[in-house]
Amino acid sequence: MRNKLLERFFRYVKIDTQSADGQNDVPSTSIQFDLAHLLVEEMKQMGLKDVTVDSHCYVMGTLPANTTEKLPVIGFISHMDTAPDASGEGVEPILWEDYDGGDMVLPRGTTIRTAEFPELKSLVGRTLITASGDTLLGADDKAGIAEILTAIEYLIAHPEIKHGDIRIGFTPDEEIGRGPDFFDVEKFAADWAYTMDGSSEGELEYENFNAASARITFHGLSVHPGYAKDKMVNSMLRAMEFAMSLPAAERPEHTDGYEGFYHLHGMDASLEKTTLTYIIRDHDTARFEHRKKTMESLIRFFKDKYGDNALEGEIKDQYQNMRLQIEPVMHVIELAEEAMKAADVIPHIKAIRGGTDGARLSFMGLPCPNIFTGGHNFHGRCEFAVVETMEKAVQTIIEIVRLSPEYKDKI
Repeated sequence: MRNKLLERFFRYVKIDTQSADGQNDVPSTSIQFDLAHLLVEEMKQMGLKDVTVDSHCYVMGTLPANTTEKLPVIGFISHMDTAPDASGEGVEPILWEDYDGGDMVLPRGTTIRTAEFPELKSLVGRTLITASGDTLLGADDKAGIAEILTAIEYLIAHPEIKHGDIRIGFTPDEEIGRGPDFFDVEKFAADWAYTMDGSSEGELEYENFNAASARITFHGLSVHPGYAKDKMVNSMLRAMEFAMSLPAAERPEHTDGYEGFYHLHGMDASLEKTTLTYIIRDHDTARFEHRKKTMESLIRFFKDKYGDNALEGEIKDQYQNMRLQIEPVMHVIELAEEAMKAADVIPHIKAIRGGTDGARLSFMGLPCPNIFTGGHNFHGRCEFAVVETMEKAVQTIIEIVRLSPEYKDKI
C-alpha cells in the first residue's frame, strides 16, 4: 500500500495546480484541469463509475455498492488546488527515511528548523516528505487525493468489505475560499461525507472559523514633494494608520485555539491609491459579528476624519462554523472516531483555525467534517508530510467504509 500511495502522491504534487485570488471564473486557473483530467482517467482505469469532470473543474466518481442491502452512501472529498502563497511549479519531492530529528537542509535554499517547528522532535524515526526548498510541497491537499484513491483501490481488491455507494469528489479553488461554489450536492448524492484535508494524525474537526473578507481602498493626491505642503495626500500613510488602529494582540501571530483575529492579508500600495485586504475570523458567532462591526466602525471613523471620498470599504461573508450543522448528526463524528480507533489512531477532536470545503458543504445540506492527512506547515516552503500518518489516513477511510453498515439506521 505504501508504494502505491507514494507513487500517486509524488505524481500529483509535480503537477502545478496553484489557484489565484481575484479571478471571477471557477476554476481561477486553467492549470487545475491538468490534474483533474489525470484523475478522471485514473479513476476510470480503476473501474469507478459515473466519473466526470465538469466545466468548473469538479471531479466526481462512484465506487458502486457491493451489496443489495441499503447502506449509507458516504463521500470523501479533497481539493486539487494549491495555495497562492508559494509557488507550486516544479515541485520535486524528497523522501527523508528514518528522520533523525535534526534540521532538514533542503537543496534550494530553505532549512526546516526544529527551533521553528518543534513538532519535528516527535517524528524521529518516521519517514518524511519535503519539497526541494523553493516551492510548497502540495500535501494540502494532494495527500488527501492520494489517500482517497489508495483506499478505494484497496476496497476494490477486498469485496468482502460490504458497503453502499462510495462517492468521491475533488474540487478546485479551495485555497481561495471558492471550492464549493459550483459543487453539485444533489448530484453527489451522499448521506454524509468527509473532507480529507487535515494535518496531524488523529485530527477530526467539525468546528471552523466564521469567516469574512474586507477590502479597504484609500485615495491620495500626488504632488511634487518639493511643493507638497498642504497639498499632497499620501494614501499609504492613511492605510498604515488604519492598519495600526486594529488591536495588535488580535493578529494571527498572537492568537491560538478559539481566539479570532484580523489578518492583513495583502497590500497594493502607491501614493495615490492603497488597498488593504483583510480576512476576519472567529469561531464564536457573536464575537465574529462584533469583529465585522469593529471593521465597519473603523471605516466610518476614517471617512469622518478624512472625508467620505477618501476611502471606501467592503466586507463580505465567506463561510460559517459548520458545528451548527454537524451537532444534529453527531453519528457522522462517532463513525469517524470509531474508524480511527480501529486503525490504531487516537482521535483528537479540535477546532480548525481556518476553513475547509466541508464548512460550506455542510450548510449546503451535506454534513462534512474534516479528517487528518499527515501534512504540516501548509502553504509554504517548509511544508512536509509524514508517510506513516498518510498510511493511517488510508486505513481510517477503509475503516469508515467497513464500519458504515453499523450506521444504516441513520439514513
